[in-house]
Amino acid sequence: MALSARPAGPEGAGIGCEDPQAAIARLPSLGEATRVWFEIGCMSFGGPAGQIALLHREVVDERNWISDRRFLHALNFCHLLPGPEAQQLAIYLGWLMHGPRGGFIAGGLFVIPGALVMLLLSLIYATLGSVPLIAALFVGLKSAVLMLVLEAVLRIGRRALKGSAGWTLAAVSFVALFFFNVPFPAVVLVAGLIGYLAPGYFSGGAHGKAKEGPPALLDAVLDADPGRAGRLARGARMAGLVAAALWLLPVALLLRAENVYGDVAWFFSKMAVVTFGGAYAVLAYVAQDAVQGYHWLSAAEMLAGLGLAETTPGPLILVLQFVGFLAGYRAPGGLTGIEGGITASALTLWVTFMPCFAFVFLGAPLLERLQDNRTLAGALAAITAAIVGVVANLAIWFALHVLFRETFRVHSAMASFEAPVLGSADLWAVAIAALAGVSLFRLKHGVLRTLATCAGMSVLVHLLR
Repeated sequence: MALSARPAGPEGAGIGCEDPQAAIARLPSLGEATRVWFEIGCMSFGGPAGQIALLHREVVDERNWISDRRFLHALNFCHLLPGPEAQQLAIYLGWLMHGPRGGFIAGGLFVIPGALVMLLLSLIYATLGSVPLIAALFVGLKSAVLMLVLEAVLRIGRRALKGSAGWTLAAVSFVALFFFNVPFPAVVLVAGLIGYLAPGYFSGGAHGKAKEGPPALLDAVLDADPGRAGRLARGARMAGLVAAALWLLPVALLLRAENVYGDVAWFFSKMAVVTFGGAYAVLAYVAQDAVQGYHWLSAAEMLAGLGLAETTPGPLILVLQFVGFLAGYRAPGGLTGIEGGITASALTLWVTFMPCFAFVFLGAPLLERLQDNRTLAGALAAITAAIVGVVANLAIWFALHVLFRETFRVHSAMASFEAPVLGSADLWAVAIAALAGVSLFRLKHGVLRTLATCAGMSVLVHLLR
């Protein structure tokens, strides 16, 4: 069930034969798209796997705005960029539909709801400590999101893996990540190289035929108006340069000030360009510098921040907002306390997410121009196959930390992987996850209804205890 779907309906059939204006008229208006991006931003729990699953469900499955092929093409590109790939994917899709304005709206609304929640939780953490009722709410949400991630693995896998080469690459990617801790960028780059050298084995998979039924609205528009991509590209390049200036100029000005805000601007700007692989990949950098170098927070507080980020909507990289808040909250001199925390939190958000707009707007036009390049299609389809393994790895990681209170590391001569302490199983989290599975797979309920049901049940049990 879509949140506020405007169904493509039977009139979508044959849309590619219409004149450009008639085709464009069938696209959702910017206002309608804005409502959907806001709803997605409010429900984007579960880290990149859950967020990508939600985006796919809403814009491909429910609304038929964008085809599988174009969605995966954009996703593969975003996986190659530093920063939160789910937010960058939202920027890319928003730009394709409504130009730079659409990209800024989609990317901004993907972050803003979660950022407001994280700001509130940071305030609560800094002033009151943990709140059991909020913790109970998020237990329900995390357990439900686990099923959303599993649904994403199944759905993307069915559509992306069409041959033995794709299945093999997905399996090898999962093993490399889960058992051998191969860095995420290395997995993606090797997969892309394999697809580039042997495009025939992969290009017929994720980038092959579209799903049956009416053509996706955006694809039909681009077919009817081939010049649209070029016009979008010109606006995107200008928007990318503006985004880069909006990111770098404040950093340059703040570096003159020898205070916490200059440190925050510089430190998190560096994080924005090295966060290949998402929030988990950047934790080592943040823990080393923010904890040991700047002494903004303790290692235990860093983990608490990650826990808060995992249970809020929006990218997991919002954990950096928590770090920035504590840096400003505890800063000596000038703005301190809540005012300092809010200021540093806003600055952290700005220098963390503004680069994402620059990266997407500057790179997406080139990718669109190469949509029909067979070699690139093979490389990106191979990356798609690897991404199935990546999402499966995230699903297992998420399950370990949602369903079990304790895990331990298994070491052998060649492999090292995380395993659960079976006696630490959280039976209530297991029950909530099972409820979410029935809601999604059996009853075919929508995302919002499933999340609300599971969160409500968790809070109810907490109150009855």
